[in-house]
Amino acid sequence: MLKAGIVGLPNVGKSTLFNAITQAGAVCANFPFCTIEPNIGVVDVPDERLQFLSDLVHPARIVPAAFQFVDIAGLVKGASKGEGLGNQFLSHIREVDAIVHVVRCFETEDIVHVNGRVDPVDDMRTIELELILADIDTVERRLERCKKQGKGGDKKTVQEMDVLSLVRDVLYREQPARLGQWTAEQLDALQHVHLITMKPVIFVANVNEGDASLYARHVDVVRAHAQEIGAPMVHICAQIECELCALPQEERGQFLQSLGIEVSGLDQLIRTAYDWLGLRTYFTAGPQEVRAWTIRAGTKAPQAAGVIHSDFERGFIRAEVVHVDALRASGSMQAAKEKGLVRLEGKEYVVHDGDVMHFRFNVS
Repeated sequence: MLKAGIVGLPNVGKSTLFNAITQAGAVCANFPFCTIEPNIGVVDVPDERLQFLSDLVHPARIVPAAFQFVDIAGLVKGASKGEGLGNQFLSHIREVDAIVHVVRCFETEDIVHVNGRVDPVDDMRTIELELILADIDTVERRLERCKKQGKGGDKKTVQEMDVLSLVRDVLYREQPARLGQWTAEQLDALQHVHLITMKPVIFVANVNEGDASLYARHVDVVRAHAQEIGAPMVHICAQIECELCALPQEERGQFLQSLGIEVSGLDQLIRTAYDWLGLRTYFTAGPQEVRAWTIRAGTKAPQAAGVIHSDFERGFIRAEVVHVDALRASGSMQAAKEKGLVRLEGKEYVVHDGDVMHFRFNVS
């Protein structure tokens, strides 16, 4: 399950966004540090292909892929040194796959800004710098341990020290670790260090409904910053998303249309996260269930089978594969087979987004 941490300054709309996309009822209030422990919510990943497959095979249940959001308390300047509620929240960020950085792009006297003014550039830089400082502390402590362990000349420890020193140089330049030029071996050596700034980031510009001039000014600033560091950005009105999730499912499309919105904030965010993280979806479909499974781009058939159960990967023989678009065009599995669109693939087959798969394996 993909796990994303929602971060930002206090009162930028993190908990409002969390409420909207997970409908989990996280506490939302007009004062800093309202979120004490991280709120966790799991949301289904919307995918219209699931309904098509369900209509085709009439399963007992439909199981979408899942996306976990963690609402982490607002960070402030000095958080890496314990200011505000400090490092206890930074530790939660280390456990996620990606960071969703919410930036305040709205102005209202009803919600105070922790710094007294709305300045997206300064807000983004404050958060980024605190995460960099936290990583510097992590790297320096790790280097000290490595120095003690490396006195005997252990090759692996010496290699780790070399990589950590390179990372520290990047961080000292006040750049996130992900902007370094790393080899596959160096990235592998850094995995267990759990650096926050090595994680991919998605910026969310939280806007007000109807304030076009303010929207353009602040959102353009966030977009420019995201482009500068090679990160994606989506703009969301968290308040609209809250109103949307309060409606019955069948009324939500009409509500979005009335506002001239084609895609909900949740869909924007999940689609962006999937693309940015290189994630793909394949399906299994049978009378018991139709289910979506999440894999990384480039995953081969045995490893995709292992997402379901490790026995499937160990005993993998071959996979029966047909793309969902081929099924849609054919009208049925039988028709797809008659057209030769259902294939048998072996261990080297790279699974594609939208593949419908049936695995053959031997557990003996």
